[in-house]
Amino acid sequence: MATSSGSTLDVEAYISHYSGYTRLKRLQFIAQQDAGLRSEALRLAFEEVKKTANVAMYNELVAMDPNAPGVDEAWAKEAKKSSTQTLEKLETELTSHKTSLIKEAIRMGHNDLAEFHCDRGDFTTALKCFVRTRDYCTTTKHTVSMCLNVIKISIHMGNFTHVSNYVTKAESTPSGSDALLTSQLKIAAGLTHLSGKKYKLAARKFLEVNADLGSGFNEVASSQDVALYGSLCALAAFDRQELKAKLIDNSAFRTLLELFPEVRELVSDFYGSKYASCLSYLDKLKPDLLLDIHLHWHLSQLYEDIRSKAMIQYFSPFVTIDMTRMAAAFNTEVMQLEKELAKLIMAGLIPARIDSQNKVLHARHADKRHATFTKAVAMGEEYMRETQALLLRLNLLRADFTVKGAGETHGPSKSVRQERRVDAGDRPAASAFPLPLAEME
Repeated sequence: MATSSGSTLDVEAYISHYSGYTRLKRLQFIAQQDAGLRSEALRLAFEEVKKTANVAMYNELVAMDPNAPGVDEAWAKEAKKSSTQTLEKLETELTSHKTSLIKEAIRMGHNDLAEFHCDRGDFTTALKCFVRTRDYCTTTKHTVSMCLNVIKISIHMGNFTHVSNYVTKAESTPSGSDALLTSQLKIAAGLTHLSGKKYKLAARKFLEVNADLGSGFNEVASSQDVALYGSLCALAAFDRQELKAKLIDNSAFRTLLELFPEVRELVSDFYGSKYASCLSYLDKLKPDLLLDIHLHWHLSQLYEDIRSKAMIQYFSPFVTIDMTRMAAAFNTEVMQLEKELAKLIMAGLIPARIDSQNKVLHARHADKRHATFTKAVAMGEEYMRETQALLLRLNLLRADFTVKGAGETHGPSKSVRQERRVDAGDRPAASAFPLPLAEME
């Protein structure tokens, strides 16, 4: 059930960054998640759905609020009738193309039929139609186009296994140096990793997106989304060195960050160890980010990972630290901070112990002298074992001694073979004159 999240999102400005089905789906998601924005989101959703033939989505919107101002049963009836006529026409054309046996015409017929089903919101049938074009692709451009269509449909359906397979297929198809296509595939791969909670892999993909993306993939995600997803995943998963190399010093991605100033500032504050300011930005953005269709399900985990990473980095230079000062730096209560630190210590992420009475955190530093001595002794023992094993092997080779393991098929040793050759020269061949059993023994 939708609740008011306190979001101050300008729905109309937000949705202007998208096109196609994702525009409609994001409006529906906002209406489902935030009661305060529901009326505005539904109004825009009804306007949007009437530009398509998606009667199924229209019925879902009506079910959310039967009294919404955009309800129009006459439109629904007319859209159904029109869709039936268009479907018959497209199927007739496809049959005619198949009769002519012209591959390009058949491919275009399947594409037209797939686009029609997309417009209706029937993505399962649309996916089948797009996949059928594979047999009629005559150039690499056609193959890449087919892969991209399947990727978009699969993202709308939430089928990220399909997305991953067709991203791999598209990347393995030679298509020249198409920067836009590369960026589109990186975004699709990033969303796949994000859906699987593989935040480090997702961050790497998003950070590789070209700065010239623009509105080139707004059927799925905008440039602002790429900046947001990449930054949050990087802050949650990267260590400090990787964060600097792949995010802070990434001039192409910094261009995308300029489109989302709040995210740019929180990244800068995190790297500059201004954790109170960074976490403040995150708290301010949270109500709006919860309305993102891809980020909603991962936001709590990402926020927790970012906060934990900040605490680990904050404590790393110190031997002891006053938890009261640390609580002030993180804008939280001492008791809440103590619980968070205890959790990190139990997880092995912070080597420290808590003095709960004096509210002091003490680092656990290993005895380096003892560790070095133990390591030296272990290396000496390993060297002795390897030397003894080597000497034993040399002595065995010198004595021409071979030990066969179970199932081994090695032949006899050199000395045994020589003795057999000498014996074979002193008497007739065994095949002509068999030896008595006693002599064989």
